[in-house]
Amino acid sequence: MGFNLLLGVALVYVACLFAVAFWAERRARQGQESWLRSPLIYTLSLSIYCTAWTFYGAVGYAARSGLEYLTIYLGPTLVFVGWWWILRKLVRIGRLQRITSVADLISSRFGKSNALAVIVTLLAVVGTTPYIALQLQSVTLSFAAFAAANPSGWDLSDLDQTAFWVAAGLALFTILFGTRNLDANERHHGVVMAIAVEAVVKLIALLAVGIFVVWGVADGMGDMLARIDASTLVQSPVAPDRWVALTFLAGAAVICLPRMFQVIVVENSDERHLSTAAWAFPLYLMLMSLFVVPIAVIGLAELPAGSNPDLFVLSLPLSHGQGEVATLAFLGGFSSATSMVIVAAIALSTMVSNHVVMPLWLTLRREGATVSGDVRKVVLLSRRISIGGVLLLGYGYFRFSGGGAALASIGLISFAGVAQVLPALLGGIFWRGATRYGAGAGLIAGFLIWAYSFFLPSFGASPMMPATLLAEGPFGLGWLRPTALFGIEGMDPLVHAMFWSMLFNAGFFIAISLVTFPTPLERLQGAQIVNVFDHSGRARGWLGTKAETEDLLVMAQRILGPGDAQALFQQAAARQGSTGYLPEPTPEFVELLERELAGSVGAATAHAMVAQITGGAAVSVQDLLAVADETAQMREYSTQLELKSRELTQTARQLRDANAKLTDISIQKDAFLSQISHELRTPMTSIRSFSEILLDGDGLNEEATRRYSGIIHEESIRLTRLLDDLLDLSVLENGQVVLHRQDVLLRDVLDRAQSSAGGSALVGRAPGPDAPPGAARAPLRIERQPLAESVRLVTDGDRLAQVFINLISNARKYCQRDHPVLRIVPRVEGNLLTVDFIDNGRGIPEKSQQIIFEKFARLSDESAAGSAGLGLAICREIMLKLGGGIDYLPGQGGAAFRVTLPL
Repeated sequence: MGFNLLLGVALVYVACLFAVAFWAERRARQGQESWLRSPLIYTLSLSIYCTAWTFYGAVGYAARSGLEYLTIYLGPTLVFVGWWWILRKLVRIGRLQRITSVADLISSRFGKSNALAVIVTLLAVVGTTPYIALQLQSVTLSFAAFAAANPSGWDLSDLDQTAFWVAAGLALFTILFGTRNLDANERHHGVVMAIAVEAVVKLIALLAVGIFVVWGVADGMGDMLARIDASTLVQSPVAPDRWVALTFLAGAAVICLPRMFQVIVVENSDERHLSTAAWAFPLYLMLMSLFVVPIAVIGLAELPAGSNPDLFVLSLPLSHGQGEVATLAFLGGFSSATSMVIVAAIALSTMVSNHVVMPLWLTLRREGATVSGDVRKVVLLSRRISIGGVLLLGYGYFRFSGGGAALASIGLISFAGVAQVLPALLGGIFWRGATRYGAGAGLIAGFLIWAYSFFLPSFGASPMMPATLLAEGPFGLGWLRPTALFGIEGMDPLVHAMFWSMLFNAGFFIAISLVTFPTPLERLQGAQIVNVFDHSGRARGWLGTKAETEDLLVMAQRILGPGDAQALFQQAAARQGSTGYLPEPTPEFVELLERELAGSVGAATAHAMVAQITGGAAVSVQDLLAVADETAQMREYSTQLELKSRELTQTARQLRDANAKLTDISIQKDAFLSQISHELRTPMTSIRSFSEILLDGDGLNEEATRRYSGIIHEESIRLTRLLDDLLDLSVLENGQVVLHRQDVLLRDVLDRAQSSAGGSALVGRAPGPDAPPGAARAPLRIERQPLAESVRLVTDGDRLAQVFINLISNARKYCQRDHPVLRIVPRVEGNLLTVDFIDNGRGIPEKSQQIIFEKFARLSDESAAGSAGLGLAICREIMLKLGGGIDYLPGQGGAAFRVTLPL
């Protein structure tokens, strides 16, 4: 096949990938995405583990090192078959915490620390960029193989240009389909679908080459087995320590590589898909590795000495004139390279944007998250620039290295570098005592050991690592030589680097975590993440927010977009029972908003942006109690002296609490005596004064006598009512009340209460304090729902009517409207009856809503009230005895009370 024709095939293939991605995105926008979220598509997307290094390099690896190539497939197989529950936990955490990357997970776990996220991001970029260069090299080598077979082919400089245009094309594709949605937690349907197609292409390509080799070059399976048995490939010595290190490294790569975390966690739409992937993905790996040994054996036997084993997949078909098979193999290798680069660029750009660019932008903009301008555009632009920057770094590394031996071995070096995330990742999701200081120390220590003992030595003598340092160690300290740390020689370089980097990484992580204490937010996040299957609710970390809802809406619109932000706020307002479009900035709502923003800018940045508006975050008492068991476990490592000190501190705190309670009781007693003496003295004073006037009798006519006697009678009734309320409340509080439960109809109870409160359809009320003297009594209109009142329940009808009478009377006394209305709305939900009493008055101020059910609590001194403030306290006690409750409903426009009672 001519080189130009090959280039045309590659361009047509790329165009097909664009068409598939556009089609998948369109179907997703139309809501026809159920099959796009299938376990088959999810499993095929995991094939980005099989990059060009695996497609081409596995054969080269087998040709050089025998069966050691199997470790590349053995590691992920063990993870998916034996430890898939780790992946399930990661997926659950990702969904609940709206995780966007591996850096975001570690940041979120350790108190939303952006410093940790920056460390992980830099480590991922350093570890992944050379690997991207390796994919570009594989494409250029593929072109070179075809160019060498074609006398009129291009020269190497043209192939270098091709690598540049391949990188540019991949950047364009990734920007088009990887940044269409700002929310990185949403699925990239176009990208995932394209990767699934590429997974099928590279599997078919490798199987086609294998079938050609076994039945086209060899004489079938029998001849192939004989050739394998006679080959020196299967006789290569096995190094157990290297096998263990490579298997561990491959397994760690499945979890820690940014591209694998992206498809396993971020792109997962249903954690049940992992059950399918647990067997389907190992099966895919087995098929990918099925013909590796036959291709390597035939390549060593058939091709000229000195041929590049990494290109046996292409060279064998070309040497036998099988241009179609070679073209299919080229497309398979091209698919392996491009799928890895696309997903890696998406993952890295999200990490760079969320944890480097956005925090810097927030720091430089003094106005913070509420400045004018579209934050959404800033985030999208930063991601697009990051994608271009990542691919430019990969291309620059490719040109800098020149495709030498260092680049050929960079696959394992990159795996080892990214694997430094593993201790902090696993320790964070399983160990509640882990702290951000321990995670940071471990990451930095492991990264430095990896770079010193493995990454830099892979280039040989260079300005960064002179030959004298490699041979003698720094300052002549031989025990610090990069390839023989602490005087241990003879170890394989990979095993040596993995042993020391992981030892220092895990050692610092554990040691620093044991001697440091986590912040409250770390404890809260740790409890939520470590116990994610037990506590799948939201982690509430905001308390006493000072935010205005309008400010939060402005910020949300700039990140989520006006439509999505307004829909989120309206839904929250509806859940709160608000009639408007803006919810109250409660801790629960602020936490919900932060989690939504985290899907777009990452957990740490979202937390910082919300904190700028709300004035900071704190952990509520309930949250601290929820992680009390973590506190106990952390402090088990303290000395006996610390244990005694803690016991004394706890005793002192209990004494302070008891003293505070005694003080409150004393204050309440004084308030009670003062209030009750006032309430008793007022009617007694009137009775005494007017009785003395009557006893004196001088100059009194019959009308005056009748009026004074009426006053004495009314005050006596008032005094009697007060004493009755006191006795009633005392009986209720002491549990001495006897309930007479019977089958009653709700309508009958409401009729009796309405009649007793002063009327039927219209209930009179006293004029308000602003009414002119002699003003007429304004009517209170009661709106009822007769059909909804046809509810039968077993309860004490008299006591329930007493509660209803009090609520209707309160509306008559306190509803300050020219045309007062009281709506009575009954509703049955399951086995519960709720009855709402809602008037159209001014309502009760927020600061007073917490005390209205306390004894002697009155919100004003209106003469119309005429009570000691015991009514609602009695109502509360009655409802408790009836097995229900009474609550005040804010945000209803007027005063609103809800009575709840089991049927």
